[in-house]
Amino acid sequence: MWNLFKAELLRFRTWVIAFAALHLLVLAFLTRVVDLTQQPLLVYRVFGAGYALAGLLLGLYQMGGYRRPSVWLNLLHRPLPNGRIAAALLAAGIVALAVAIAMPILALAGQQALMTARVVDARHWLLPLATLLIVACGYLAGAYCALANRRYAACALVPLILLGIGGATGTGALALQALVLLWLTVMVAAVFRPDRSAPLRSAPLVIATALPLQMGVYLLILLLGFGVEMLWIMQGSHANNTGTPPPGGHNESERMSGRDRMLAGLAASAAPEAPLWREQVALSEIYGVGTQIEVAPVRNELTNVMPMEFDDGERRLRWVFSHDGMRYEGYGLADRRRAGVLGVGPGHAAFPAPALAAGDLPGLREGDAVLIAGGGLYQYASESQQVRQRIRLPAGEMMAGVAPVGESIGVISDRALYFFDARAVLEDDGLLSPRQRVPIPGAFGDLRNLDLIELVGGYLVSFSFTRRPDDLLGAAPYQTLLRVDDAGRAETVARRAIAYDYPALHRYRAWWPSPAMYALRRAATELFAGADPLRATNPPPVPRSVRALAGALMLLSLLAALWLTRRQTLSVPARAAWVLSCGLIGLPALASLWLLYPQRVPAQARTHLDPVTA
Repeated sequence: MWNLFKAELLRFRTWVIAFAALHLLVLAFLTRVVDLTQQPLLVYRVFGAGYALAGLLLGLYQMGGYRRPSVWLNLLHRPLPNGRIAAALLAAGIVALAVAIAMPILALAGQQALMTARVVDARHWLLPLATLLIVACGYLAGAYCALANRRYAACALVPLILLGIGGATGTGALALQALVLLWLTVMVAAVFRPDRSAPLRSAPLVIATALPLQMGVYLLILLLGFGVEMLWIMQGSHANNTGTPPPGGHNESERMSGRDRMLAGLAASAAPEAPLWREQVALSEIYGVGTQIEVAPVRNELTNVMPMEFDDGERRLRWVFSHDGMRYEGYGLADRRRAGVLGVGPGHAAFPAPALAAGDLPGLREGDAVLIAGGGLYQYASESQQVRQRIRLPAGEMMAGVAPVGESIGVISDRALYFFDARAVLEDDGLLSPRQRVPIPGAFGDLRNLDLIELVGGYLVSFSFTRRPDDLLGAAPYQTLLRVDDAGRAETVARRAIAYDYPALHRYRAWWPSPAMYALRRAATELFAGADPLRATNPPPVPRSVRALAGALMLLSLLAALWLTRRQTLSVPARAAWVLSCGLIGLPALASLWLLYPQRVPAQARTHLDPVTA
């Protein structure tokens, strides 16, 4: 085993050294241009996809050379168990990838920590490990694609998709990657055998292969639906690209200006003041309070939802947030030297949550900045180089945005809209007290537009919940208008139901092909992930017609499985299990049954060779 491991390493040593040198040069060039540790999530995903592709190609090349029948028999014809032969080859491939990909990243992190003023937290030292796990998953997927039956070999690519769409962060992301690696290891072990074309018989190995295969079929069905939608768009009748959106629908509401949206909402109001409010909306300035933070940051997450830094243009400083100390660390933009630590107050106390630069406040000077951390809003003063907390929301609320609203400041959290006196920002440096608190009449993840005008003694606020109308996770679109008085009392003056622009089959296109696969996909993407209050939604129940369609497809799959299993070489328990799974899972299970077990050849169709006399 050891000799086989060394021989495999020597086989790739030249390519590994060359790739490692090229990889290090590329990373060194990029780090001279940007700070790689402070890039947004999309950049990390692009790098991860590239590393997974590198592992995939190595797995295909290495095992592709062994899969030929003569070479495969020669490989396994050794005084070693198949498992030890597989372990030697796979360990050599993973070590080669560690040298070529993970070690340059580790070296770059060390150089940045020891020789620059940039922030390198403990979470950044985990990036080489995360990269190695990702590239190892790609490598095992490539090995499986090379060795498995071509009818279903591509199912090994499905676990790689989970690495890109999973919501786990920090050590949870590492746990998810390790779980995917373990799953792919079991899949490779299942096909590393003398007769690779023989159907799987062990129940655990069948499950380990069938689930990714079924999920792959499910994703292909969704991809087919996406293709149909592209044809719909090209035809010009799709609701998103028509010149005139359907009247009364959510696309019309989203394309409206804030003024027109408020007037449309007031048209459904029976309040006596509605005619007066319509006149005021037509003449007044329309304000909006948007969100600067779409996803709540989590401490010690491996990546960033957005760059966690801001520049002080007046003093030519850049402040970068450190998850280790929960403070900002600064360096000069000109000389790249350290400029100290920035916390809350004169003592530079730690922030209660990861801080992001966002929003605006009246009276800010050149170089000043507004920071949001959890439920608090902080003001950075360039002149004193200090951070003061200006707003503190109730415990458990997450601030999402801040914007000027006339002579007030509007702050939106995942639960409520707040109004603060803007004059207090200029008059003192203490905490501001809210003048009004308006609970959001719906789930924050469904909120798309927030428009308002100032009234004599209050506000008229419009909430439009049309963020996810084409998705089964979003609430049924609607608009609510509230009259808020000076005391903070909110009264609903109008509620307008907004029509769907898409049929139910389109909105629930991810559910009806297989409710079981949809639930599995949701569970997999939310594994090791915490709840994000900024993404909470209030979805309606699945319509009866969609449930009937899903049930019909499951029944059809069950009947087709009864017919198909009679033509396959399956034991009675296996046949019963497959029929039941097709009835519960639907079309993906039926497709996996057909791909995993080819039909047996009828006896009368076989060719018999009779012996002849020489």
